[in-house]
Amino acid sequence: MFKPKGIMPALVTPFTKNGDGVDETQLRTLVNYCIEKGVEGVVPCGTTGEFVNMTLEEKKQAIEVVVDEVNGRVPVVAGAGASGTDQALNMVKFAKNAGADAALVVTPYYLKSASRGIYEHYFTIASKVDIPIILYNIPQCTGLPLPWQMVEDLAQLPNIVGLKDSSGQLSFILAVLEKVRDKINVMCGHDEVVLPALAAGASGAILASANFIPEIWVEIYRETKKNNLERARELQYGVQKIARITAQSGAVASKEALSIIGIDVGIVRLPLSLGGELTYEASEELRLELEKLGKAKPRQIKLETEEVPLEERFKAVHITPQTIRELSLRVGEALAGKDAEVAHIDLMIGNKDGPVGVAYARAKANPTPGHEALVAILEPNIMVKPITLMVPTVTIRNMRQASMVYGPAQAGIAKAVADTLAENNLLKQTAEEMIVIANVFVHPSAVDRQRVYINNYKAMHHALLRALEGRPSPSEVIRNKDRSRHPFKYTP
Repeated sequence: MFKPKGIMPALVTPFTKNGDGVDETQLRTLVNYCIEKGVEGVVPCGTTGEFVNMTLEEKKQAIEVVVDEVNGRVPVVAGAGASGTDQALNMVKFAKNAGADAALVVTPYYLKSASRGIYEHYFTIASKVDIPIILYNIPQCTGLPLPWQMVEDLAQLPNIVGLKDSSGQLSFILAVLEKVRDKINVMCGHDEVVLPALAAGASGAILASANFIPEIWVEIYRETKKNNLERARELQYGVQKIARITAQSGAVASKEALSIIGIDVGIVRLPLSLGGELTYEASEELRLELEKLGKAKPRQIKLETEEVPLEERFKAVHITPQTIRELSLRVGEALAGKDAEVAHIDLMIGNKDGPVGVAYARAKANPTPGHEALVAILEPNIMVKPITLMVPTVTIRNMRQASMVYGPAQAGIAKAVADTLAENNLLKQTAEEMIVIANVFVHPSAVDRQRVYINNYKAMHHALLRALEGRPSPSEVIRNKDRSRHPFKYTP
């Protein structure tokens, strides 16, 4: 009987442009991409596939399309979970009839049944449908853990062949392996703990991030099987930030990452949103990590005139939206952190002999009270290149607030400019001729100087890259216009 093993992507579900149906063409493209990268199975209609936000017809359609496109090349494990036993049973029956090799059945959710109900849920399904069943433990979504003692009992049923554990709790995986490793295969479902789970004896992993970095997980799996743990560790460390971001934001991060590497799978469905589960800061970090892996390439564009719709963000230095539209400027914006230490950067880059140079001279000669501009320096008497002028967004009213802005925030901004210069050829070539003016937001109640430094470093780094690469593009804005949210809206 089939038992799950190896790396399997928990496939996202591509939706059509208007969001009202499954995009079969892109789903087939994604399936082929993953198979070409060496995965040993695919899993449609799971958590990453947004199965809870799909109609019954859409779930059936997605499973049929995947089975058809796979055409026997790798096993298909169909997500067949539901909160009710009858609904789950019907989905498992459909999966079998559609040609799936196994069914992934999540612990009943929402109504929080007692242990007896959970057991009866699985027992009923396994007894009535002759297809391999994989138990699915994801307590952060279901609200209920699947106790290892119950897994031990259910493993006695002949067609329960595996467990996918997405809890991230290695103690749970080890308990299951201790008790039933000779009966069922354990699959890690939490991207952050893949290597330790494999090293402990897990048979593979079903992962959201295997949608867009499948080849790296395949290599980690293979190196672990060869007992080459040193190499496997280095590979896991290299994608740990991606794993962390993906584990925290699931389908949103997976679809954004696929878009970044050039596979258009559309957007997530409400209530999920870009800027919500996946913050703009995390999205930018995800892009940078994918660039480091060579999965995405930075955009190479020239510093030249481009229309950018901005409100009057640069009033303190006498730059108007009209000036930005008509002259040679680039603008960028980024947010980093949360709570009182959140950082927000609005910046523009331009030639010394253009409007930014004029604005720089005005700001130094005639500072706006409470918004006095400061040139960012790395250490005493050493200015960063390009020259960077930081302007406080919030009116400074006391010395404590001033020390935060002109202390850790300034240091983070200077370091970000220096690091961006070191890694970006375009900025290196133009640094002597360019000036950066950055609006810097530091909350008046900020107290943690280290977090202020880190958040302003991240925000400045991201804003510079976005300005240099011309992001977001009009197509990116349009793609997410109905599913993105303002970074401060609905945030306490």
